Amino acid sequence: MEMERIVLPPRGPLELPLSILEVGCAGRFELITQEEGPHGDRFPLTTLPHGLPPHTEDLASELEQRFLSSPDWLPIHHFERSHRFWPREKDIQSLFEVDVTPVHSTLQAERNPTTGELLGFREALVDNMGLSAKNSLSFQRAPGPPVEALRGSATNYPFWPGGMDEPSLEQIKTQEDQEEDIDFENDLLTVPPGWKKGVEFTRQELKASPGLLNLTHLLGALDTFELGASSDEEEKEKAEEGRKRTKKGKGAKAEEAPPAEPAPLQRANSLEELVLKEVTPAPKSAPQAAPAPTAASEPPKEQWAIPVDVSSPVDDFYKRIPDPAFKWPFEPDVFQKQAILHLEKHDSVFVAAHTSAGKTVVAEYAIALSQKHMTRTIYTSPIKALSNQKFRDFKNTFGDVGLLTGDVQLHPDASCLIMTTEILRSMLYNGSDVLRDLEWVIFDEVHYINDSERGVVWEEVLIMLPDHVNIILLSATVPNTLEFADWIGRIKRKKIYVISTLKRPVPLEHYLYTGNSQKTQNELFLLVDARGTFLTKGYYDAVDAKKERASKHSQTFGAKQPMHPGAGAGQDKNIWLSLIDMLRKKDQLPVVAFTFSRNRCDDNASMLTTVNLTTTNEKSEIHVFFQKCISRLKGTDRQLPQVLHMVDLLKRGIGVHHSGILPILKEVVEMLFSKGLVKILFATETFAMGVNMPARTVVFDSIRKHDGTNFRDLVPAEYIQMAGRAGRRGLDTTGMVIILCKSQAPEMADLHRMMLGKPTQLQSQFRLTYTMILNLLRVEALRVEDMMKRSFSEFHTRKDSKVHEHRIAQLSCILANMEASDLSGQLGDLEEYYHVVRELQETRELIQRRVMESMNGLKALSVGRVIVVKNQEHRNALGVILQVSSDAANRAFSTLVMCEKKLSEGDAAACKEAGSPSPPEVPLPDDLLHTKLFLPEGPCGHTIKKLGPSDIFGVTNKTLRVNAERILEDFKKRQMPRFRNDPPGPSAATATQELLRLAEGSPEGLPLLDPVNDLQLKDLEVVEGVVKARRLEEALLGFQCVHSPRFHTEFVRFRERQQVLEELEQLRFLLSDQSLLLLPEYHQRVQVLRSLGYINEGGAVELKGSVARQISNHELLLTQLLLDNALTDLRPEEIVALLSCTVCQVRTRVEPQLPSVLQKGIEHIRSVAEEIALLQRKCGLQESVEDFVEQYKFGLVEVVYEWARGMPFAEIARLTDVQEGIIVRCIQRLDETCREMRNAARVTGEPTLHAKMEAASNMIKRDIVFAASLYTQ
Repeated sequence: MEMERIVLPPRGPLELPLSILEVGCAGRFELITQEEGPHGDRFPLTTLPHGLPPHTEDLASELEQRFLSSPDWLPIHHFERSHRFWPREKDIQSLFEVDVTPVHSTLQAERNPTTGELLGFREALVDNMGLSAKNSLSFQRAPGPPVEALRGSATNYPFWPGGMDEPSLEQIKTQEDQEEDIDFENDLLTVPPGWKKGVEFTRQELKASPGLLNLTHLLGALDTFELGASSDEEEKEKAEEGRKRTKKGKGAKAEEAPPAEPAPLQRANSLEELVLKEVTPAPKSAPQAAPAPTAASEPPKEQWAIPVDVSSPVDDFYKRIPDPAFKWPFEPDVFQKQAILHLEKHDSVFVAAHTSAGKTVVAEYAIALSQKHMTRTIYTSPIKALSNQKFRDFKNTFGDVGLLTGDVQLHPDASCLIMTTEILRSMLYNGSDVLRDLEWVIFDEVHYINDSERGVVWEEVLIMLPDHVNIILLSATVPNTLEFADWIGRIKRKKIYVISTLKRPVPLEHYLYTGNSQKTQNELFLLVDARGTFLTKGYYDAVDAKKERASKHSQTFGAKQPMHPGAGAGQDKNIWLSLIDMLRKKDQLPVVAFTFSRNRCDDNASMLTTVNLTTTNEKSEIHVFFQKCISRLKGTDRQLPQVLHMVDLLKRGIGVHHSGILPILKEVVEMLFSKGLVKILFATETFAMGVNMPARTVVFDSIRKHDGTNFRDLVPAEYIQMAGRAGRRGLDTTGMVIILCKSQAPEMADLHRMMLGKPTQLQSQFRLTYTMILNLLRVEALRVEDMMKRSFSEFHTRKDSKVHEHRIAQLSCILANMEASDLSGQLGDLEEYYHVVRELQETRELIQRRVMESMNGLKALSVGRVIVVKNQEHRNALGVILQVSSDAANRAFSTLVMCEKKLSEGDAAACKEAGSPSPPEVPLPDDLLHTKLFLPEGPCGHTIKKLGPSDIFGVTNKTLRVNAERILEDFKKRQMPRFRNDPPGPSAATATQELLRLAEGSPEGLPLLDPVNDLQLKDLEVVEGVVKARRLEEALLGFQCVHSPRFHTEFVRFRERQQVLEELEQLRFLLSDQSLLLLPEYHQRVQVLRSLGYINEGGAVELKGSVARQISNHELLLTQLLLDNALTDLRPEEIVALLSCTVCQVRTRVEPQLPSVLQKGIEHIRSVAEEIALLQRKCGLQESVEDFVEQYKFGLVEVVYEWARGMPFAEIARLTDVQEGIIVRCIQRLDETCREMRNAARVTGEPTLHAKMEAASNMIKRDIVFAASLYTQ
C-alpha cells in the first residue's frame, strides 16, 4: 500500500521547515524541523521503508497489480527507490571487545577481635574469578538462577565432595608447568614402540674382562695421585671419614646414598699382587632381608571413629550449655546429652540406639541449632511415608519446615527440609545452591544401607556431601558402628563421635503362646525376662502343653487324625479370639500383630467378625474422624470396597496396615492407632520402619517370612526392630512380645538366636549404575575410580593406605641401598633361572594344596603313611603320620619325624641360640629334581610335630604299621621334667628305625604318589599343574649360571632384591586403581555406554549420555526408546501405559485385554531390552538376558491405560488382582518417570514428546491416587 505524496504550496520566507515523522506502525508521530535538501529531498515521512507493513494480500494479485498494471513502479523508472543501503562504517576496535573482567578484589571488614568494633576496610584479592555452575565445583562460583536454587540443574557441576583434596590454584599451575617443562636430559624416550631395546645415550664405562689389568684405570689413578701426606695420615683420615659415614647412615637411613666414587687404587707391593686383588675381590656378605617396619617408625594410626562413654552421667551439662537451642518437657538421657554436647561443638555424630530410645531428640536439637545459627538442615528418610510423618511432627515443633518428595514440594525455602535420600542425591549431583548454607544432614534409619536395591544411594550421598556439612546418623543397634563411622570419618577427613546405647527405656518380656480356646487361653509361657535371661523352663512348659493337647486330640479323634492344630482357618480364628480375650482381661491392649503376608493380614482381620473392642464414644470418634479424612475424596472413591470394609473394622477397634492398603487409609489407621482407638493392628514389617508408634504388646503370627526368594526365619535385626514396638515410654513398665505357636513350638536354638543373637552388620551394597558413571564422567575433576575407592566395600582394603605409603618409602630406601647383582658372564641366565625356580615351587605348592583338599589325598594321608617333611626345622626328613585332626578348615597331622638325636632331646632352642643363623638356602637343580633325604650325622632321634598341609613336601607310596596311640602317650610323658631323660618307648624306637632304614635304602628319595595317576585327581587345575611342573623341571637342566663360583652369593643377592621389588609392586598395586574390586565391571559398563554412543572414545559425555542422565532408573531402556522415536507417534495415555513396565514389580495372574498398539509397544520394549542385555553380555557383564528382560513386567499396562483415559478407580480395581495400594504406588512412581522423560525430551529438542509427557502426567494425576497426604494438611 503506497502513501500519496502531499503537495504543499511554496513556503514563505518566515515559515519554519516543519515536518511530521511517522514512527513505526503504531500511529505515533514526531514533529521535526529540518531544512529541505538542494534537490528538494526531504526527511522521510515514515521510519518504515515502504510505509505501513503489508496486510495479508493474495500474492498473485499483488504481483499482477505491481508489475503488470503499473509498470512505472518498476526499478528502471525510479532507480533511487530500489537501491537503498546504509553504508557500514569500519570499526576495527570492535574486534578486540571482550566481556567485562570480573572484579579482582573485594573489600573485607577489619574488626577488633575482642569487641567486634569496626576498624576499617581492606582490599583482598579474589582467587577464583569467572567461575560458574557450568565450569567449576567451587563454592566461590556465582549462585545460579533462583529457579534452579532448590533442585539444581542437570547441566550444573556438583560442589566439591568433602574429604577429596580439592586442587588449589598453585597445584593446577604447577601441574601445567610440569606438563610444559620437558627435561631433555632425562625425559626423552629411547625404546621405540614394539622394540625390546633401544639406543642407550648414556656414557658407559668399558668393563675389562676378569684377569686382565685395566690400563685406563691405572693411568686414571696415577693422574689423581697426590704427594705430601704420609700413608699413616691418609689412613687416619679415611678411618675418620668412615666413622662419620657410618654415623650418618645410622641416623638418617631414609636419606639417599651418596653418589658412588670410583674405587681408589689399592696399595700393593707389586703389579702382580694388584692384578690378583682386582681379579679376586673379597667375598661380600649377602645383604640382609628387608626389615619389617618397626613400631617406632610406623605412621601414627588414624582414628576417625571415637566412641563416647555414655555410662557416667553428664553432671555439668547445663553449665556447659547454659542457653540450649531447644528445651524438652523431660530431662534428656545421658546418651542424648552427650550427643547434644558434640552438636554444640559442630562435631558429626553417629547415634545407635534401640527403637523408642529417643534418637529423634538429637535430630530436633540439630534443627533448633541450625535455626539459631540461621543455617539449614536436611532430614533424610528411607521411605516417603516416614518423610510425611516427620514433616507433621517437626512442623508442629518448629514451624519453619519444608517437604520434598517425588510428587510433593511444600515450603522449599524453609530452614529444615525433609526429603527422601534419592532427592538429596539428585541435589548433590545437580549442584543445588541449598548446599551453600547447609549445616547438618540427618540420616534416619541408617541401617537401611543394607538394602540391596537402594543401599547404594546412602553411600553415594555420604561420599558426595561437601566438606562444611556435618553429618548426624541415626540407626538401630548394629554390631559394627565403629567400623562404619571409621569409614565415614576416613572419607570425609573428620572425626565421627559414636554414641551407642543398648539400654531400652521400656524392657521387653518375650512369651510363647499355645492357647487356642477359652479353656487354654491363659497358656502364656515366659521365655526371656526383662533382664534378657533366656528361660529354658518356659520353653519346655510350652512344648509340654502342646504335647498334652496333641495326646488328648488323638485320644478323642484317633491317632490317624491330622496332627496339625494350626492348619485350618477356623483353628486360626480360635487362637486369635482366645489371645485377644486374654490380652483384654490383662489390660495389654493396644497390640500390633506382625504378619508376613498381606493376604493373611486381611484374612486375620476379616475373620474376627465377633470381636468388638471399642466403646460407643470411641466408635463415634472414629466415625467422625474417618468421615473428615475421606471428605476430600470424590463420591465414587468413598464407596470403594476397601474403604467400606476398613470403616467397619476400625469402628470395632481393628486395623490393617500393609502396602496393599490405599495410602490415605494407611494414614487414617496410623493416626487412629497413635490416638489409642485401634486396639489390634494387623501389620506387615513395613510398619516397624515407621515413626515411633509403640503399642503395649507385639504379637508375631509366625517367625518365618518370605524374603523374595525363599522362606526363612527372621534374623535378629528384623525381630528386634519389630519387637521394639512393644512398650510405651512413660506408660508401661515392660513391653510384652508374644510368639504364637500355631502348630509346633519353634526350635529352642532358633528362638535363642533370633531373640538374643547379634543384629546384622552394616554391609556395603555399593554397585555401579549408568547414571552415576555419566554424572561423574561429565566432570573432569571427579573420577568414578575415586567414588569406588571411597565406597564402604573398599574400606577394608583402603584403610591401611597410610601404612602402605610409609612401607613403600622404607622399601624404596632399602632398594636404593641394595647393591645390584652382577649378572655378567656365566650368570647371564640367573634371572631366568630364579623365575623358573620360583614358578616350579609355586606350582608344587598348588598341587600339594589340592591333594590335601581332595578326598583321595586325605585317604592316602592316613595313620602309618610315610611322608617327606620340609619346613624351617626339617629338610626332606621322613616322617610317619600318627593322627589326623577332624577340623577341615585347619587340618593338622601329628607326625613322628626323624631328626638328629640332640634335637629330639629338647636342646634345639639351645643349639639355635648358640649357633650362628643358618645360611640362606640356595636351590640347585639337583635339590629340586631329586628329593635328597635327610640322614642323621650322629645317632638317629625323633620328634613329634603337628604339621600343616604346607609342611608336607610329598606323600610316599610306603606305609608303616605303628601303634600311634602308644607313641603319642610315650612322647607326651617324656615332655614332663621328671621323665625327660627316659629312653623312647619300643613303639617309637621301632618306627624311627624303620624310617632310618627307608632313608638309608633310598638316599636320593623315595618314590612319591603321583597326584593324577596314583591319587586319581582329574581336576583340570591339577593336571595342568603336573604338566607345567614337568616342563619346568626339564628346563632346569639347561641353565649355565649354576656352574659359576659366584652363583651362591649372587643368587641370594638377586633373591633379596626381587623380594623387595615384589613387595613394593604389591603395595603399589594395593594403592592403585587396579586393585579396586569393581574396576573390571566399571570398564565393562563404560564399554556398553561407548557402544551405544552415550560417551565418545575419550570418555566425554555425548548427547545420548546427557539424555540418560535425566533418568534415574532404567536409563538405558528409556533413552533408547526416546531416541528411536518409539514413543513420539503414540498418544499420551498409550505412552504412560507402556512406561508402567519400569515401575511395576508385581506379577499378576489376570491376562490384560490390550489394544494392538499397546501389544506392538510391549513387543518393541522387549526387543530393545533384549538388545541392551545382549550388548551387556558381550561387554562382559554377568546379568543374564532373561533376567534383564524379565524385570519389565506389563501386568498393570491395562490398568494405567484405562486410568489415563479417565476410568474411575472402583472400576480400575476390578481389572486386576493387584491390591489397590500397590496400584496407587505404581501410578505415583509413574508420574516421576513422566517428569524425567519430559526433561529428557527437552534435552533432545523434541517439543512433541515433551508436550505428550506433560499431558500424560496431568492425565494420571487425579482423584484418590494423588490425594494429598493427611500429614501435610
